Amino acid sequence: MMMMMMAQVPASELSVFNLKPAKGAVKKALRVGRGRASGAGKTANRGHNGEGQRSGRSSKRGFEGGQMPLYRRIPKFRTFPNPNQRQWLEVNIRDLDRYLPAGETQLTYALLKAQGVFKTKGSLPCDGVRLLGNGEVTRAITVQAHYASPGAIAKIEAAGGKVELVQLPVAQLLQ
Repeated sequence: MMMMMMAQVPASELSVFNLKPAKGAVKKALRVGRGRASGAGKTANRGHNGEGQRSGRSSKRGFEGGQMPLYRRIPKFRTFPNPNQRQWLEVNIRDLDRYLPAGETQLTYALLKAQGVFKTKGSLPCDGVRLLGNGEVTRAITVQAHYASPGAIAKIEAAGGKVELVQLPVAQLLQ
């Protein structure tokens, strides 16, 4: 879009006929094919012979001169790792007796952390507890977890216990 600038004309004499583009805003189009001295003569910037020099040539979208085009190279790469991925400690119901000391009826995040259960998985520390439903419950216990499968909840409640879902701390979600 060209910016119109008023030539040094008083406002009283200003009209459509007095408007001019700003100085340096309009550039003359390059006239190609007007002889060798023009700077774009003889081949008119189209090169010597070949497909691009001929008339009627239109390039395909994404064509890279015969090189494997980007849209075909990309699928060969695998996906990038998700920087916000959460690492969960997956606890099955069959493991509850192992993590819960005798006489205790409440399994909490703090108790698991105190026992040293949260080892690092790969390079990331565990963010929370996911309760899964493999196995059977032998006693009534209360479990605090960040996620619990419907099957795990049903088995614990059938044994007389309960599942409390806990939210992750906001500071941990923002990391």
